[in-house]
Amino acid sequence: MQKITGFPQNFLWGGATAANQIEGAYNIDGKGLSSADFVEYIPKDQRTKDNHMEVTSDFIDKVKSGTYNGHFPKRQGIDFYHTYKEDIKLFAEMGFKAFRMSIHWSRIFPNGYDETPNEAGLAFYDDVFKTLKSYNIEPVVTLSHYETPFGLTERYNGWVNREVIDHFMRYAETVFTRYQNDVKYWMTFNEINIINISPFTGGGIISDRLKNPLATSYQALHHQFVASALATKRLKEIIPGAQMGCMLARMKHYPYTCHPEDVLKAQQQDQMNLMYTDVHARGEYPNYYMQFLADNNIVLDIKDDDLDILKQYPVDYISFSYYMSLLSSHTPEGETTAGNLMNSLKNPYLEASDWGWQIDPIGLRVVLNELWDRYRKPLFIVENGLGAIDEVVDGTVHDNYRIDYLQQHIQQAKKAVQDGVELMGYLAWGPIDLISMSTSEMSKRYGFIYVDQDDYGNGSKQRLKKDSFNWYKQIIATNGEEL
Repeated sequence: MQKITGFPQNFLWGGATAANQIEGAYNIDGKGLSSADFVEYIPKDQRTKDNHMEVTSDFIDKVKSGTYNGHFPKRQGIDFYHTYKEDIKLFAEMGFKAFRMSIHWSRIFPNGYDETPNEAGLAFYDDVFKTLKSYNIEPVVTLSHYETPFGLTERYNGWVNREVIDHFMRYAETVFTRYQNDVKYWMTFNEINIINISPFTGGGIISDRLKNPLATSYQALHHQFVASALATKRLKEIIPGAQMGCMLARMKHYPYTCHPEDVLKAQQQDQMNLMYTDVHARGEYPNYYMQFLADNNIVLDIKDDDLDILKQYPVDYISFSYYMSLLSSHTPEGETTAGNLMNSLKNPYLEASDWGWQIDPIGLRVVLNELWDRYRKPLFIVENGLGAIDEVVDGTVHDNYRIDYLQQHIQQAKKAVQDGVELMGYLAWGPIDLISMSTSEMSKRYGFIYVDQDDYGNGSKQRLKKDSFNWYKQIIATNGEEL
């Protein structure tokens, strides 16, 4: 057997973004409001909880009435809607092979339930794909990246209602047909597990309208699973040869100690994280999940053909985000640290980012090997990066800390490939500074490209290359050989 020494020649290097975090232009050319347009920026010293993305009915009423004077940064983004040609040119300068983006559902169907699509929205993405193609950059497109049209929230309370499946399918079929010559790689729902952590973020659901929020969030998840399988079916019919992936926020759990109860707890929490890819890749609900539902007195409304649909149309590849690992204990104690929508016990062997995310490069290798062993489907790292406070000095940002973070993670990804993992690509999160998903901050920066804009949207919007820009350019040029 030939020894694997590095990344394959067709490896998809690039970066990843979301429409709601970069585009702006929230009320231009017929676009409707989405869930992201109601997530406000709250200064760190005024935050009262870690999850800032849930909203209440009263809050929505105040915002809609115009009596609430808040700041909603995702409405502005970084104005990619008007700067996409210049930004994509910078991506091409780095040598991107692929660019992950999402289509803003409410730019195509402003209310989500409209009968006909918005041509201006379709034309915008026509030109984005044309620009990418001119640089031989492969688009990797997410259908729903925390961008549920707000009209679906008003009419149905989001994915709680099964009728949203039909509206999603109309949207999916529209973009599959329109962009069938432009896009080969698709994904259905970004970090689909977030619907059970933040229902408004993941499914446009206002939880205070629900009698049983926990049970209803899992019912809404079922609707998304069915929609994902049906979209996979239609993709194959409309674009033969195209590939559909799922997308998971991978949250690897380690036992806090070697106590068997901690080991069991970590296994159980890992299983609940992997349940989402189990359904997408294996096409069925695992027994441990059915036991979880029973233990919590949750009875899903599953229609006659639903399970057959899940089984018949699994995804082609598994994509995921990876930023940190977490600790599990049967008796939580000790210091905690913040995570992406999560809190975890502090791992004494790991350093943490400015936002308390525990930095664990070796965990990426562990995750890749576990996913490969579990599914034997191609894997795709579609988010990995470091959110940090950057300072412009002499017209640039000397972000060696970001280079170090990415370098360590890419090294571990390379080792996983050498282990035998089939890895399609590596897409760094936020190749250009963008609005943070979890906190709506601009000061939490990820990019190789600095955007002169503060947390309140002030600034010239000028783009500057950070030190990491040329470093990543070299990584791509050498296919990860010069690490």
